[in-house]
Amino acid sequence: MLLVLAAVAGYPLLRTIYLSFTDYNFLNDPAPKWIGLQNYWFTTEEGVGLGLLQTPEWWQSVWNTVKFTLLSVSLETLLGLAFALVINSNFKGKGLMRTAILVPWAIPTVVSAQMWNWMYNDSFGIISQWGQSLGFLKTGESFLSNPDTALGALVAVDVWKTTPFMALLLLAGLQTIPGDMYEAADVDGASAWTKFWRLTLPLLTPALLVALIFRTLDSLRVFDMPYIVKGNAPETMTMSIYARQELIANSQFGFGSAVSVLIFLIIMVFTAIYVTSLRVKFD
Repeated sequence: MLLVLAAVAGYPLLRTIYLSFTDYNFLNDPAPKWIGLQNYWFTTEEGVGLGLLQTPEWWQSVWNTVKFTLLSVSLETLLGLAFALVINSNFKGKGLMRTAILVPWAIPTVVSAQMWNWMYNDSFGIISQWGQSLGFLKTGESFLSNPDTALGALVAVDVWKTTPFMALLLLAGLQTIPGDMYEAADVDGASAWTKFWRLTLPLLTPALLVALIFRTLDSLRVFDMPYIVKGNAPETMTMSIYARQELIANSQFGFGSAVSVLIFLIIMVFTAIYVTSLRVKFD
């Protein structure tokens, strides 16, 4: 298993790190040329910064991705927890509701992104028509065409798409909590609010941590949905879209690999913060 992981994960990672220290245009250059840290930080004699850490477009994509992650993961966690609590209770039609709530998550991302793209259309999109009639948008304007609301519109798509996945993970955690603990809390006269804060939430923390890590990783590396809906628009460009632009559109494998390495490091930092701040023991 270690050999398989080294082949499918370790080698591509090490290769990417190596290419990040080279100047390599795969259309013109026969082989990578070692340039050290110039892809990360390089200033010309005229004082022009050409390195990645001196590129405004990169920092804009980082800020877009962080905002997208914070907003989408926060909303998905709150809504997913609420859905999981409802589904975990006893009521008629629970099985039907559990199936229906998974429909958005089951739809392929390309299909759901295109569907929302149509609803956001400035001419015939129903959401844009609602926004124009309520005075939030000007005539002929959409939430996607307005730079101030474009990122929020993408967050709405992601929340609709991925909240069922968060609810499913949290529901699995809720079903591992023994029912006799709630019976003991009822005997002690604990209120529903007290049982949630003192019993449900602490015991749900391991499952909540796993769900947060999964969704944070997905959000930080998100590519398909924003790219389908908005393309390379600066106001919604994520880190992965920026990496694709440098790697594929500009054919800069060296510079694009540097972008990929920084994405990897940023994701590592977010994961370490989650694990250390929540202090959860998985055993």
